[in-house]
Amino acid sequence: MISSVSSVLAGIIEQLHGLTGNYGVAIILLTLMIRVLLLPLTSSQMRAMKKMQQLQPEIQKLQKKYRNDPQKLNEKTMALWREHNVNPLAGCLPVLIQLPILWAFFAALRAYDFRADPGFLWIADLASPDPYVLPILTGVTTFLVTRMTSTAADPSQRVMLYGMPVFLAIVSRQFAAGLALYWVVSNLFQIVERYLVDWADRRAAKGEAG
Repeated sequence: MISSVSSVLAGIIEQLHGLTGNYGVAIILLTLMIRVLLLPLTSSQMRAMKKMQQLQPEIQKLQKKYRNDPQKLNEKTMALWREHNVNPLAGCLPVLIQLPILWAFFAALRAYDFRADPGFLWIADLASPDPYVLPILTGVTTFLVTRMTSTAADPSQRVMLYGMPVFLAIVSRQFAAGLALYWVVSNLFQIVERYLVDWADRRAAKGEAG
């Protein structure tokens, strides 16, 4: 499956490179295409995460009340989710879908020799790691995405908030700059998407209140 997806992505990159004359621009355009295709899923994920955040105070009350009765806590938590029509697994689906795309993208980039290409901005070779700029952008944009979707009161999410950006920044120094470019552009898309989803929800709430 990964090889099939990789072949499709490689073909699209070639088509976009033929139109733009630059692999960096082709990668950005392909990233935007992937994000637009995933938009219905990611928008649903964001709204599910917002509901989870809103229910966090209630869940914390249940955790304190039933801290010595895990079975009862689980029953009450599930009942709370059902009452508010929240699926705690809704946020996992877009991530699971993106993982094979990410692996296939990595495989597609490994097959390219970008040295004959003029490069992209400061990146001379998209197949080689960028040691500084893209890893920093990877860490910063991952932090912003995680911050927008996490609950500060949840200790496990605090670990994700600070640990994941650092981890990905370090890892991105080892992979092709084209892959890091994909990740940064994807994160920027998510940040804008989250802002627009929040804006639309606020508009809808004001309309209902009016």
